[in-house]
Amino acid sequence: MLTHEPMLRLGAFLAILALLLLAEMLTPWRVARPLGARRWSHHFGLLMLGALLARLLVPAGAMGAAFWAQSRGLGLLPMLDLPLWAAMAVSVVLLDLLIYFQHRLFHAVPLLWRLHRVHHADTEMDATTGLRFHPLELLLSVFIKMAAVIALGVPPEGVLLFEVMLNASSMFEHAAITLPPRADAALRRVIITPSLHRIHHSERLEETNSNFGFNLSLWDQWFGTLRRHHQGALRLGIGRYGQKRDQRLDQLLLQPLRRD
Repeated sequence: MLTHEPMLRLGAFLAILALLLLAEMLTPWRVARPLGARRWSHHFGLLMLGALLARLLVPAGAMGAAFWAQSRGLGLLPMLDLPLWAAMAVSVVLLDLLIYFQHRLFHAVPLLWRLHRVHHADTEMDATTGLRFHPLELLLSVFIKMAAVIALGVPPEGVLLFEVMLNASSMFEHAAITLPPRADAALRRVIITPSLHRIHHSERLEETNSNFGFNLSLWDQWFGTLRRHHQGALRLGIGRYGQKRDQRLDQLLLQPLRRD
């Protein structure tokens, strides 16, 4: 499995994205999306540039960090001597907690917010919004994950599982789909659903600073950042960056240079 890790991740990514885009056609979130698929090339452009930058600067990434730590017996989990399945489960939960606090950090620190703001400036939402991150934010995220993987001693299998789940949850929670009310209410108790995460993309600051989770909704519940409903009509994006030209790849790359 680990020998074919890049192909497994790519295959899972493409399959999940295709399923979500199909779901957006079958059970759509019925709001106006005038730009629609015209945004996709810019989102994929950001993703490809981020992947290229990470490949050039840290080619081994989190998986390489896991193998390096494993060969030296580093980290917390090897000390606990857990079976592989348990170490993988604990790794996924702890890394998900890390992403929750990383997300809050990128909202709280002005310089980091300038990078993360590129993601929030999308005036529409669909599964591809989950790919829309500035390349420098993606690179910083790789460094943070590598440090966490070494400190925890996450097994390579745990890294692979977490990366697939992280990509899947990012696309799912941004998807322009409508879940049946009962299913949505049940899922919200465990994971971040699209209806919850849309609140996080509101123009209202108090709503933007809520629902930080990427996978488990548990962290927002425990740390008091869960918001179940939005106020009035939900307006997405950041007003200053709401023009059509602001959604172009060149403008997205340069946006962190612009002050709020």
